Parts: sequence; structure tokens; C-alpha cells
Amino acid sequence: KPHLPFNAPKRYWDMYDPAKLPPLTNPERPVNAPEIAFHDAREMLRSFKGKPPTPAQVRELRHGYYAATTYMDAQIGRVLAQLDHLGLYENTIVTFASDHGFHLGEHKLWAKTSCFEWDAAVPMIIASPKLAKPGASTHALAELLDLYPTIVDLAGLPKPRHLEGKSLLPVLKNPAGTVKGAAYTQHPRPAYYKGAPEAMGYSMRTATVRYTEWRDWKTGKLIGRELYDHVRDRGENINIAAGRSDLVKQMAKDMAKQFPAQRHP
Repeated sequence: KPHLPFNAPKRYWDMYDPAKLPPLTNPERPVNAPEIAFHDAREMLRSFKGKPPTPAQVRELRHGYYAATTYMDAQIGRVLAQLDHLGLYENTIVTFASDHGFHLGEHKLWAKTSCFEWDAAVPMIIASPKLAKPGASTHALAELLDLYPTIVDLAGLPKPRHLEGKSLLPVLKNPAGTVKGAAYTQHPRPAYYKGAPEAMGYSMRTATVRYTEWRDWKTGKLIGRELYDHVRDRGENINIAAGRSDLVKQMAKDMAKQFPAQRHP
């Protein structure tokens, strides 16, 4: 949890008034975004028989997500309380992360399988008795690939050479530091396919922008681009790729290093 169906116990639903939940700040599709960036949200909306949810149904879905998230928080609390009871805090590393983000109506999308920030961003918490600044947060970029090398470092174990992620230990020691200049995600189209996808979306997030390329899976040909300015447009509401050829050129060069264009038989 949280996951579909949102069947948390009633007490967690009762903690929230659906009329007072924070309003959506970006319910519409981004201006100039390519059609391939979106999907049919079947994981969430298949029970709506192809029709968009009504405002009341939107409130209920968002209400359910809040309830399920809070229910999950309570289960984590039970685990941490038992660690405390057993006196294991001083030699235990606790990590918390999610496998993907989740749309709740942003950009008219629901659930996962997009390359937008709402889908790519996940919670990540690392708590260790060796941390110099417990409870601190950081703006440093990180990826789920970084969890393994980080835990290996914290545990004082030898690090395998084949790891693709980077240890976040320098950031844990100094939250103002950083270990990488970009974080990457990717999603196929169709979002759920059999055999091979028709296209793949590769997304690159830096400290200031998100850049996404959609490529034909068989030929490697570019289908569409997206560029969002996270300094001025954190909600990713305007695709500015067409007007920033200089930045797009640099981002495309960096993307090619991470995901070289290739043909797939």
C-alpha cells in the first residue's frame, strides 16, 4: 500500500475530508506536449468504461490515495516501534522507497507509466546510526539504483564493480553536496505491451529541467521531445523544447551518452 484498490480501513478514510484535500495545480495536459507522452490510465480507469471520472469520483479516488498512504505510514510506525522496543536502532539501517510515482489527475493522467515528474519522483528515506545530520533533507539528485551502493557503504561491505548506481554516502554526510548531475527514468508505449513496445520514452531530470525523448523502438528514430523548466514551471505545464534549441541540443547530447540510439530487431 498505497495501491489499487484503495481499501484501507475506515479510520484512515475518516482522517480526511475530501472537500478539503489540496486542489490540483496542473489538471490539464501540458501545452505543446506530444500525444505519445500520455496514456489511457487503464490501471486506474478501466472500471470507468472509457469515460473520464466525474468531479465526485476524482475526489473519492484522491481521498482513497490519502487514506491508503496514511495506512502505510501507520504500518511503518509499527515496524519502527518494534525496532525501538528491541533496542536495535543503534545497529540498524532503515531505508524507505517506492518503485514509482503516481498521478492523481495531474495532466489528466492517473496511476503510473508516464515520464512526467509525478511518475518519476519517489520518496526515498535513508536512516542510519552513522549519519552526521539525522533528519536532514537534501536537494541532491538520486536514483533507486543508488540504494544498493549506499547501503553497502553504510554497512562497511565490499562494493561489487558492476554496480550502475552511485553511493549517496557523501550526500548523507553533507546534505548540500551531490553525487550526480542527472537522474533517468523510462517508460514504453504502449504502456503495457506484448512482445515488443512500439516506442520508448527516455527522461532525464537535472537540477533545473526535465528533458524527454520518445523514440521508435525498432528504428531508434526520434518521435517527440519534451523540455520542462523546473525553475519557472515545476508543474511541467509548458513544453518548451521547440523554443530552446540550444538547451535541447546539449540535453540530447547528454541523453545519447546514457541511452544511445539503436535499432531493435
